[in-house]
Formats: sequence, C-alpha cells, structure tokens
Amino acid sequence: MAVPDVIPIAYEPHGRTDAIGRYEDGQFMGSVTYAFPKGFDLAAGWEEHKRLYAVLHTFEADGTHRDSEVWCAGTWAEQQRAPHGPESVLARARARLATLLRGLPRRTYTGIAVRPFQLTRDGVLFGLVTGEDDGEEWAELHPDNLGFGEPWDGTYDT
Repeated sequence: MAVPDVIPIAYEPHGRTDAIGRYEDGQFMGSVTYAFPKGFDLAAGWEEHKRLYAVLHTFEADGTHRDSEVWCAGTWAEQQRAPHGPESVLARARARLATLLRGLPRRTYTGIAVRPFQLTRDGVLFGLVTGEDDGEEWAELHPDNLGFGEPWDGTYDT
C-alpha cells in the first residue's frame, strides 16, 4: 500500500503524541525531543552536540505544513550538570512547549492527519518524511523517530 497523501497520526495521551490536535486555524503537533545535527559522528564530546528542542509544527486544516517553531533549550551535557529544578534543560523545554501550546486558540487534543514536510534547523532535520525500503513504504517523524506505516491508522513504531 502506498504512503497516503495525508498521513494520520493518532493522539496518545501520556505518550509520544500527547501534544497533537486541532486549533482554530488548523492542526498542530508539538514535542520535546533530543537530536543530533545531521551527519554527526558519535565520538568524544557528543554530550555537547546532543540538543534538546521544544518543537511546535502547525498545519492547515487539510494537513499542509504552515509553520514550525523550533527552540533549543540546551544540550545533554547541560542537562546532566543540572538535571533537576525549573532551570534544567528539560524543564525549560517543557515550559517553552507549554507556552507555545497555550498560544493556540481553541485547541483540542485529538488525532491529526498531515502531509509530509521537512525543514532543517541547527543542522537537524525536522519533519514527516517518507521513503521506501525493500518495497515497503513508510513515513517517519524526525527527529522524534516515530515510524508510521501500514495499515496507516495513525499508530507508530519507535
């Protein structure tokens, strides 16, 4: 079965897709996610290159990508130095995402369906990209590493 033009993504409360839904102007998808720049080779000092992002993608009602807010809260190394409290990298990223979500008028959390899109920020690929391996077609959300495929019902693999 071919990748659909509009790919469903199921809402999963308390899961990896708990910040998706609809709002007054269309659809949205938010996450807090770690990522390395594209092509980064793990070696000594990787902790300074692994970054934590707060991300909010918005879409038209038909699933066409509208805009993306991508904000780097800090690095894995910073998080390890100060792992707790409101100033930790993770706490800052979560607070930023919560602020972005509060800015969406009339938002409701529910499943969405969006078209593939991609953008690069800080050398990191963000988006829903499609491809094919051994005759099997798929879509993957980057940098979250959520994979979608048949039966295209919105569920994902990690």
